[in-house]
Amino acid sequence: MSTLVLVRHGRTTANASGILAGRSPGVSLDETGRKQAARSGERLAAVPLVAIVSSPLQRCRQTAQAIAKAGEGRPAIERDNGLNECDYGEWQGGRLSTLAREKLWKVVQQQPSAAGFPGGETLTHMQARAVEAVRRWDRDIEAAHGPDAVWVAVSHGDVIKSILADALGMHLDLFQRLNVDPASISVVRYGASRPAVLATNTHDGDLGWLVPPKRSRRRKRSDDAVVGGGAGPGSSAGA
Repeated sequence: MSTLVLVRHGRTTANASGILAGRSPGVSLDETGRKQAARSGERLAAVPLVAIVSSPLQRCRQTAQAIAKAGEGRPAIERDNGLNECDYGEWQGGRLSTLAREKLWKVVQQQPSAAGFPGGETLTHMQARAVEAVRRWDRDIEAAHGPDAVWVAVSHGDVIKSILADALGMHLDLFQRLNVDPASISVVRYGASRPAVLATNTHDGDLGWLVPPKRSRRRKRSDDAVVGGGAGPGSSAGA
């Protein structure tokens, strides 16, 4: 089972202005966002990434580039429309403080599975195409690089929240309970039995535990949950 590192793009000019950018062109990282992206790259610098896949939007590509520059021998950045921002339709470009007065806002907050944006897509469709994309990439990467492979997907807040909700077995109506901040890192490992969510919304801290073990001490990895919690990464000990 390969390991998926989910990275949200760094802060943008639209984020800082309270604007729902959606798929608007030309939305780039601001100074804070560039620093955040560089920090994410630094955290992943020691991890041998076999793939970096990005939403096609500029802010994600900029974040992916920062991750690629931070490590040696990084692969070329791939793009996948499945990781694209939600199509917010007529809401795109709107000010969040204004959108919060719309009736649809409460639906998005309380019953996201019933929310569809006028002229755009539903949150259910967003989740379905995003989950399909990461599971497809994960399956192909494991087949090509083996079960110790680590790869990165750079995407957007709601998209990553929906992927995490799926991995956690949460109904989409509960996905607003999750936070995914700019340039935060979350980690998911898809197993034969179930996904395992190893981290969510992290901003700092060592990610060296993602480095695959040396071949001399590799063991067949199981996705069974260790009763009692186990001894942590790099250990085969139980409770």
